[in-house]
Amino acid sequence: MALLILLLVINIPVQSIGIQPKDSVGNNPGMLNAENLVRGERLFFGLVYQDNKSINCAGCHNTRESDTLNWNPDALEISRKYLDKTTEDLNRVLLRPSGQKMAQVHKGFQLTTEDIILIKAYMDRFVDIGLKKNKPVITNLFLFIIASVLFLFSITDLIITKIVKKRWINYSVLIVTTIFIINTLVIDAIALGHSKDYAPFQPIKFSHAVHAGQNGTDCIYCHSSAPYSKIAGIPPENVCMNCHLMVRNGTRSGATEIAKIISAFEAKKPIEWIRVYNLPDHVFFSHAQHISVGEVKCQECHGKVEEMNVIKQVGDLSMGWCINCHRTKKINIHNNKFYSEYIDLVEKVKKGVVDSVTVRMVGGTECMKCHY
Repeated sequence: MALLILLLVINIPVQSIGIQPKDSVGNNPGMLNAENLVRGERLFFGLVYQDNKSINCAGCHNTRESDTLNWNPDALEISRKYLDKTTEDLNRVLLRPSGQKMAQVHKGFQLTTEDIILIKAYMDRFVDIGLKKNKPVITNLFLFIIASVLFLFSITDLIITKIVKKRWINYSVLIVTTIFIINTLVIDAIALGHSKDYAPFQPIKFSHAVHAGQNGTDCIYCHSSAPYSKIAGIPPENVCMNCHLMVRNGTRSGATEIAKIISAFEAKKPIEWIRVYNLPDHVFFSHAQHISVGEVKCQECHGKVEEMNVIKQVGDLSMGWCINCHRTKKINIHNNKFYSEYIDLVEKVKKGVVDSVTVRMVGGTECMKCHY
C-alpha cells in the first residue's frame, strides 16, 4: 500500500503540468540518436524532397555567420526560441503560421509529425552547435607578418647565414618588404582610431530605409534630444511603441523583430543598441550647435540614412574631416540670432567686402573650440 501511494505521489506533478508523451523531443529519447539527428539536419537543409518539392529552412535562416543583413531570424535564434517549446508549437508555426509573410513563404509545406519531430531534434541540437564561422581570409595583418618574416630572413642571410648565393634576391626582397611594411605602418597609423564604414549589427534589425525613407519618419521624432543636447540620443522603447502598439508586422521581418521591441518594453528592459559614431573623450561635439545654430542637415554628416538598412559610419571622424568642413561650410548670418552677434562680419557682408561667411571665419578652426 505504501509503495502504491508513493508511485501516485510521484506521478501527480507530471500529470498536473499537462505534459503529453509526444509533446516534445525531450519526451522522445529515441528521436535523439545520431541517425535521427542527421535525418533532421537533412530535412532542415532541404535535402529530402517531399512530393518532388524541397523545403529548405536554411535558405531563409542562416546556419553560418554572415556580414549580410538577413531580415529572417538565423537558425540559432529560432532554435533558441523553440528550445523550450513543444513539437506542436513548431508544427503550428511551420504549417499554420499567423503572419502574412510567413504564411506566403510556408504555403504548400507538406511535413509529417515525424518530420517535424526530427527537425525539432536537430534545432535543439543546433543550440549547442551554433552558427558556423567563416574561414579566415588573408588580411593585411597576415601579409604584414609574412613581409616581416621575409625581411628578417633576408637581412639575416645577408649578414650572417649567407644561404642564398644570389645576393640580388635578398636585396629585392628587402626593398619590396621594406616598402610594404612602411606603407602599412603609415596607413594604419593615420587610420588609428578612425572607423569609417563601421556598421555593426544591432540586437534588433531596425531599418532606417523603412522608417526614415519608406515611412518618412522625421529624424528628430526618434532622436529628439539632438536640437538641444550634445548627443542625438537613442530612442527608448516607449517611442517605438507609439507606433508599434498598433503595428505588429513589419514589411521586411514580419513580426519577429517587432516582437523583440514589445518583449523588451513589457519586461521593462532597455534594448542594448550598439553605438555607431564614437568620438574620443578629448573631443567636444554638440549636436545642438550644429543642428539648431548651424542648421546642418543630418545627412551632411551621417549620409543618406533614409536609404540604409544597416547604419554605417560615413565619415572617418578625423580632425581633418571636421576642419575641412568648417573651412568650406557657409553659415546663415542674416537670419540667425547666434551669428548676428558677429557685428563686424555682418557689416562686411552688407558692404560687399565678403560675399559669404564660413565657419572658419567665426572661429570654427580654433583648437579651443573642440579641445578645452
